[in-house]
Amino acid sequence: MGLRSRFEAVLVACRLAVVVPVVVCALGALGAFAYGTDVFVLALRAVVAAPLPVGEKIGQILLGIDLFLIGATLLIASVGFYELFVARIGGPAGERLPGWLQMRDLNDLKVRVVSMIVLIVAVDFVQVLVEATSSAHVLEQGAAVALVVVSLTAFVRLGQGHDNP
Repeated sequence: MGLRSRFEAVLVACRLAVVVPVVVCALGALGAFAYGTDVFVLALRAVVAAPLPVGEKIGQILLGIDLFLIGATLLIASVGFYELFVARIGGPAGERLPGWLQMRDLNDLKVRVVSMIVLIVAVDFVQVLVEATSSAHVLEQGAAVALVVVSLTAFVRLGQGHDNP
């Protein structure tokens, strides 16, 4: 076995280093789901105990939803990294991931993660809107959110058709 073959074998084996972010993202997803559940349950208890005023309680419920979306994004990243660098995921009877979660290339992963980020930003904006005390603040936040969403959309659109982001 020549030096080049050995180097290539080591390089191929190094792709397994991606298991570290796979595990970290999966654990982060579980943590976000647990924390989101706690926030959501506490918010529902607060609503039952004192239904009015509504604004702050809706903000807490939106925070729980936001945490669930962050967890989903981390889980999608974890699955995507695993599928792209380690192996395709399949169950014992040949079950596969749902089509929307299967990753063929880094562009697929990028599109899914950016889409989730846009959703998270939108939920955050609704939370700002619900808790707003100033219309100027809402307008500033809305403009910032719009700029981020347009930038991320352009990033995804301009990157389509390329194997590398």
